[in-house]
Amino acid sequence: MSPLLRYPTAIEEGLTRIESLLTQGHQKYSSSCKYPIAKRSLALLLIQGDPVFWEKAKKLEPRFSEIKTVIDYVRSQFSDPLVLVVAKSRHQLSRKIAESSVVNIKKKSQESEEFFHQLTVNPITGFPLAIIIFYFGIYQFIGNFGVGVLVSNLEVFFAKTINPLVNQITATLLPWTILQNLIANEHGIITLGLRYVIAIIFPIVSTFFLMFSLLEDSGYLPRLSLLADRLLKALGLSGRSITPLVLGLGCGTMATLVTRTLESKRERVIATLLLALVVPCSPQLGVILGLLSQSPAALTIWVGTMSFIFVIVGLLTAKILPGDSACFYLEIPPLRMPRVQSILSKTYGRTLWYLKEIIHISILVSILIWLGKLSGLFEILLKELEPIMIWLGLPPSTSSIFLYGFFRRDYGAAAMFDLHRSGILMGRQLIVAAVTLTLFIPCLTQFQLILKQHGLKITLAMTSFIIVLAFLMGYLLNQLLSILEVTF
Repeated sequence: MSPLLRYPTAIEEGLTRIESLLTQGHQKYSSSCKYPIAKRSLALLLIQGDPVFWEKAKKLEPRFSEIKTVIDYVRSQFSDPLVLVVAKSRHQLSRKIAESSVVNIKKKSQESEEFFHQLTVNPITGFPLAIIIFYFGIYQFIGNFGVGVLVSNLEVFFAKTINPLVNQITATLLPWTILQNLIANEHGIITLGLRYVIAIIFPIVSTFFLMFSLLEDSGYLPRLSLLADRLLKALGLSGRSITPLVLGLGCGTMATLVTRTLESKRERVIATLLLALVVPCSPQLGVILGLLSQSPAALTIWVGTMSFIFVIVGLLTAKILPGDSACFYLEIPPLRMPRVQSILSKTYGRTLWYLKEIIHISILVSILIWLGKLSGLFEILLKELEPIMIWLGLPPSTSSIFLYGFFRRDYGAAAMFDLHRSGILMGRQLIVAAVTLTLFIPCLTQFQLILKQHGLKITLAMTSFIIVLAFLMGYLLNQLLSILEVTF
């Protein structure tokens, strides 16, 4: 009896050959399941690499090496994994059966939904649309509005009103300079820690999560996953990785947590490395976009450098780590007009989570800086970093942004904002600092999560690689811009 489902010729020929090589009856394999197994079904399971029946066949079949040779040959005939080829064939047949037996009465709303769906997933229209969405959603909304309007105004408000008031009240209530420096002045809990959280980090994080919730609630994110799947396959990832990668533009710690949803350990390691290395969190992204947007050439260099490193590191990691890219199956929800209540609820929840995560750390960092200044350790660490800053072509005072960035990435971004505002970081030095800081090691909370998820060995290997690559890329970029005499 001829089977209803016919696979591509190479697979059918392979199945026929494997059936002829199988010597054991189905009873030998039936212990792995409740029902007898036809030879064709067993051959199909072996071609797809089913781990249970693969081990069974290896033990039971005397001609297993010949079976493996046939399977290897069939695999060589396709660019996609055989399990994906088989799934596509089944999907095509199921669609034919459905089309021949089901009558769909399409409404105008369904037709328009299908039109917009194809617009988002077709590479010809999908990629330009994604660029437009990210241009307005990230560059304009977060960069120009979040940083250019909200952060700038809040910073002025703190600098002219809040900080002088706090300094005055603290000086009146606390006669001891040591305690005054803990609460106020240059590195106080309120004047530095809470100022960074309220005036710089909060506006950027809230605008990002608002944009992310809008894309999520509209049903666009799953379509972006579908669109990017083929490109991400080359980097050892799948379309499912889009969610943590995009979420990483908000918070690297939250995104690293979401990598747990990825299928294979290989994919989780690659995604975690790229998040820790290349993907900036929203405060970093917002500050960098806000500072570099004044020079389109500088912004282009930063985006180009990050994209280049993302692709190269992804390709190399995919080559080094054993295994194949995971198959990607995803239920696509309908496109819809985003619901205001849902967007605001998600934005509020995520922003509140982020603030709870960072406020106690900001207080702790201010206390550590205070203790470091009292003991002289802070100045020693800054002095130790100064030769590296000079090697990168940066002012010695920029060592503070990397020391702050070690505790929190957003702290490093806020410190870079302060240095630029004070006129220390300008032109070529600003782009070198932006690239190096973006690539610099993840903050302590993200580091702890990577350690928990992947163990000490992988975490130390990632950290060492990131530190070396960050400073090396900063040095090479500075040398290249100097040789080309590029100015901004």
